[in-house]
Amino acid sequence: MRVLALVLLLGTLPAAAQTARIYVTNSAGDSIHVIDPATQKVVQTIGPIEAAHGIDFSPDGKRVYVSNEADSTLDVFDRPSGKRIAKVKLSGHPNNIATTKDGGRVVVGIADDPGALDVIDTAELSVAKSIPVNGRLHNVYVTPDNKYVITGSIRTKVLTVIDLATEKVALAMEKAPDGSVRRIFVQLSNLNGFAVVDFATHKEVDRIKLPDNGYGVQERRLDSPSHGMGVAPDNKTLWVTSIAANAVYAYSLPELKLIGHVALPEIRVAGKKAISSVPNWVTFTPDSRLLYISNAAARSVSVVDTQGMKLVGTVPVGEVPKRINTLVLR
Repeated sequence: MRVLALVLLLGTLPAAAQTARIYVTNSAGDSIHVIDPATQKVVQTIGPIEAAHGIDFSPDGKRVYVSNEADSTLDVFDRPSGKRIAKVKLSGHPNNIATTKDGGRVVVGIADDPGALDVIDTAELSVAKSIPVNGRLHNVYVTPDNKYVITGSIRTKVLTVIDLATEKVALAMEKAPDGSVRRIFVQLSNLNGFAVVDFATHKEVDRIKLPDNGYGVQERRLDSPSHGMGVAPDNKTLWVTSIAANAVYAYSLPELKLIGHVALPEIRVAGKKAISSVPNWVTFTPDSRLLYISNAAARSVSVVDTQGMKLVGTVPVGEVPKRINTLVLR
C-alpha cells in the first residue's frame, strides 16, 4: 500500500475571531484562487503558475510558497500583491510542501525516484540541502513542536521522520499539551479509510474503514478511494473525505467514533450516470466552524458547517483544484 495522505492531530487555536483566507491550487490550470470565508467568494487570483500543487505561507503571512510541478520549482509570491518574487529550482518533481514554525525553512517533498526532501532557506531563497529518503514523497508535514518533518511515500509503505535540528532521518502523531505528537492519521492506497500510528512506539495501532457502500454517489477508485483529511483546529474532530462515497466523514477525537457524514454535490452530465466530484484535501476556518473541501473533478470548493453537519456553500474555482490551506491574516 502507498501512503496517500497523512495528518497530525494539532493543538487548539484561540477562540477569538480571526480574519482568514482560504487558498486553493488549481493543479490542471494556471492559477491559485483565494476565498474569503465571510462572503464565500473568490477575492484574489494568483498566477500565472502552471500545475500549482502544494501551498503554504510564511508565519507573518507576507509570502505564499507554492510547489510548481511544471517547472520543478518552489515559486514564492508576495501575498498582498499576488506577484511572484522568486522561483527556486528543486532537485526534482515536487509534491506537497510545509513551512517550519520559525519561517526559516520550507521543506518540499520530491516525487521523483529515489526520493528526497528538499530544504529551502527562505532568507537566501535557495536549496540548502536535499535529504535522500526511501521512496518518492507525496506528503510532508512539520510537527507542531517544530522538531520533525513527517513524510509519506507514494511507492513504499514507509513513513519517514526527519529531525529538523540535524536534518537527518530520525524514524518513521495527536498533539500533546507540550506540543509533541501523539498520533498520526494516514490514508493508504486501496483503503477507504485510514490507519492510526502511535508516534512514541512508531507502530500502527488501528485501522478504520469508512462505512461500507458509503453515501451519495459511488465511483470505483480502488487505488485511492479516500484521499484527503484534516484535524479541526479545536482538536475535537477528524474529517476524512471519500471519493468512493462522494462525501466527507467526521470522527470524534480522541475516541475516533463516527459522528456523521455530509454528502457532496454530484457531477451530472446529460445522458450519463452521476459521478463523484472527487473530494480531495480539506482545510478549516480558525474557529473550526467551517470546513473547505477541494473537489478535483468539479472545479469547485465545498463549504461545510461542521456543527450543523451540512453543506452550506459551493465556490467555483479552476481546473482540478487540489491542495487547500488556510492563512490567518495578521
